[in-house]
Amino acid sequence: MKRITITALLAFAVLSAYSQAEVALGLKAGPNFANINTDATAGENYKSRTGFHGGAFVLFKLTKIGIQPEVIFSQQGSTVEFNNEDYNANFTYLNIPVMLKLYLAAGLNLQLGPQFGFVTKATQEFPDPITGDVTEEDIKDELKGSDLSLGLGAGWDLPFGLTVDARYNLGLSKINDKSSSQEAKNQVFQVSLGYKIFRLGK
Repeated sequence: MKRITITALLAFAVLSAYSQAEVALGLKAGPNFANINTDATAGENYKSRTGFHGGAFVLFKLTKIGIQPEVIFSQQGSTVEFNNEDYNANFTYLNIPVMLKLYLAAGLNLQLGPQFGFVTKATQEFPDPITGDVTEEDIKDELKGSDLSLGLGAGWDLPFGLTVDARYNLGLSKINDKSSSQEAKNQVFQVSLGYKIFRLGK
C-alpha cells in the first residue's frame, strides 16, 4: 500500500510539472544601441551607434524558471567623432546568448546569462585628410574572432505568443587584436519584439 501511495504521489508530481512546462520556438528582432568601451586616448569620442538585431530562440520553461538559448544576427560597433564629423565603425556578429529567465508574475521575467559572439564582418569609415572624402575599409583582421559578453535584462511574455525584451550586453573580453595595447569591449543595449511560432505545453 505504501509503495502504491509513493508511486501515485510521484506520478502526480511529474504530471503537475509537465502541465506547468513549456517548450517554445520563436523569432525576435529589434534595434541595437551599441558602443565600444575603450581605454584609448580618443575614447571620449566614441558615441552610440544604432543598428539592428534579429534571430531565433528556443525556450525551455518549467514553472518559474526558464532557459532560453538564442542565435542572433547583430549589428554593433560605434560612431567615432573626428573633427566634428561622425564616422561609423560597423561590426557584424553572430551571437549565441544562453539566458536564464526567472519568472515573476503575469509573464514578467528577469534575465541573466552569457553571450558568445563571432565576428562576421567589420568595417571602419576613414576621412581623407586632404580631400575630406570618406572611404570604408575592412578591419576584420584587426578584431578577435570571438567575443564574450554578460547579458542582463528583463522581459514580458504576453498572451498569444508575443514577447518583449530589454537587454544590456556587457562585453567581458577584449575585441581588438592581441597585438594592440589598447583595450576595447562591446557594449550593446537592445530592445526586442518576439513571437513564439511553435509552442508545446502551458
